[in-house]
Amino acid sequence: MPNRRRPEGTALPTTIRRKLNDARLGLLALHKALLDYERIRYERTHGRVESSGAFLQLALGDPQFAWLRPISELVVQIDELLVSDEPGAEVDADTVMTHARNLLRADENGDDFQRRYHRALQDSPEVVLGHAQWKRLAGVK
Repeated sequence: MPNRRRPEGTALPTTIRRKLNDARLGLLALHKALLDYERIRYERTHGRVESSGAFLQLALGDPQFAWLRPISELVVQIDELLVSDEPGAEVDADTVMTHARNLLRADENGDDFQRRYHRALQDSPEVVLGHAQWKRLAGVK
């Protein structure tokens, strides 16, 4: 029988909190690998990015990095769920995890994100490792 206790100050049972937290860690690692991959691609065309601040501005505003924003949004949604004390947070957690599994499918014939993700997986061993880590931590088969 799963642990259904709810930590004080949250609407989520401990087991769901743990799964969300693990998925979050996996998403962060994958996001970093994808940012590094896209930075290399950017620098091949535009030259070296001189500082981490300049890179942050690119990641936030340059169209070449826009396809990565759905992962950032997933992390934010998970963060909000982890601190939520609203009823229904379990349903929201399931919805976010379903969205993450659907988003993080590489498909050369899929939507823009899935095509770019497919390419990143083909081009970067670090992205492959990040994807595998996310799947392991999120319990995705």
